[in-house]
Amino acid sequence: KLPAREETTSDVGFTLMDARSDTTQSDNAKTDQGAVTAVIIGAGMSGLCAAIKLKQAGIDDFVILEMTDGVGGTWHDNSYPGSGCDVPSHLYSYSFEPKADWSRLFSLQPEILDYFEHCADKYGLTPHIRLNTAVAGARFDSVTGRWRVTTQAGEVIDARVLIAGCGQLNRPYVPDLPGLEDFEGTSFHSARWNHAHDLTGQRVAVIGNGASAVQFVPQIAPQVERLSIFQRSCNWIIPRKDKPYSGVSKRLFKWLPFLAWLHRSHIYCIMEMRFAGFRQGGWYAPILKRMATRHMKAQVPDPELRARLTPDYPVGCKRILISDDYYPAIQRDNVDIVTDPIDRITPTGVRTASGREVVADTLIFGTGFQSTGFLAPMEITGLNGRTLDAAWADGAEAYLGLTVAGFPNMFVLYGPNSNLGHNSIIFMVERQVEYMVRCVKSLVDRDLLYLDVKADVMADYNSHVQQDLKRSVWDAGCGNWYKTDNGKITNNWPSWSVAYWWRLRHAGLKDFDAVARS
Repeated sequence: KLPAREETTSDVGFTLMDARSDTTQSDNAKTDQGAVTAVIIGAGMSGLCAAIKLKQAGIDDFVILEMTDGVGGTWHDNSYPGSGCDVPSHLYSYSFEPKADWSRLFSLQPEILDYFEHCADKYGLTPHIRLNTAVAGARFDSVTGRWRVTTQAGEVIDARVLIAGCGQLNRPYVPDLPGLEDFEGTSFHSARWNHAHDLTGQRVAVIGNGASAVQFVPQIAPQVERLSIFQRSCNWIIPRKDKPYSGVSKRLFKWLPFLAWLHRSHIYCIMEMRFAGFRQGGWYAPILKRMATRHMKAQVPDPELRARLTPDYPVGCKRILISDDYYPAIQRDNVDIVTDPIDRITPTGVRTASGREVVADTLIFGTGFQSTGFLAPMEITGLNGRTLDAAWADGAEAYLGLTVAGFPNMFVLYGPNSNLGHNSIIFMVERQVEYMVRCVKSLVDRDLLYLDVKADVMADYNSHVQQDLKRSVWDAGCGNWYKTDNGKITNNWPSWSVAYWWRLRHAGLKDFDAVARS
């Protein structure tokens, strides 16, 4: 268990210090005129939640910088056919903004995107959002206690607080395959789907078979002439059991909100129980494995194919996928699973290590994201000129997944070790935002120069997190997107989500050095 701390939610008793100097210099060319309390990077689920709660706390001088042309984050980017969430809709939504008329148990991308656009409009965030504005970097000025945020267009914005709502899955990963630049056909990543490109009658090679591929493969398989799926490793897949909500259900959820709350709570409890399957030797792991094995046997009658689709690692070590239609799709006559490693991309297709060449008109990469870089490629500079890249040279870490020692007044939502493998990330982000708002309110109400989490507190916390992760299934030997090349698990929270809630609820500002103005 992570060590309990004695602090309450009160900020009474934090360490108050005089303003201390470092090598960071104040830039007097920028005055406070036009400055804001907070800059929020990203208008996705995390950024919108932070903005709503800041506004409700009476802090409305903030700006949201979004690099794309719309809100919604991952649900704006991932518009591929069949894109949807693997958390039921009533739980994958803000607790303070329930939606009674979700169309399905597991809603698809257009409906989820519409939900977040609705939230941005309802809570008056649109005037705060600046689209097509990418952040190049940010530097903390210890003299003024402000972050100077620079956009890629060269504009500088002054803010007391920097809130990163970039998430963990925002930069598509395309493997550096030899010959890729010579491919004569069309290629794209699933998170940058080329909707103008007609796949009808195409010979398509899909590289990767993870969470995105299991969704779009069944959608495009009937459309293409030939579909070759290059599988480096297979996945444990459990049934989705998706179904539409009836009109009666939606009306009851609308008229009796308590029923919707009970439904959401039931989903949460069922999903929370699954964490028991993510401990090495956990009692729930055999149940998950049996569920996945039965699902495969029911849908894949060929024992030879089942053998090719059965993972050689413990269930949960890689992300568990949910699908009702992937197995039927890959058994179509025009679909082939290729397990031979890729040697190179040729002008006309893909050559495997055995010398076989698979002809393709289109390459689609379902290869996931650069998940362990977090705020990269932005250059974030904190106290004494130290960059976040240097601080995270051995792998990203933060106190409570939120704050980093030496980077005052900065909060990283959905940051290091706050991802879940079993429940809704929105639950986690709401807890983070509640804690962040408490910190920002203390900073503003007391007119402090800055709050900087204590280095020893952060180190102690992360030491226990990493020790706990050693007992998790994610450390059971398989490769996954949760850890760095050197094997450090930087993405996942090692316990129940309710434990995270409890920890943040009882974390106080004693964990910070509060620096007073001179």
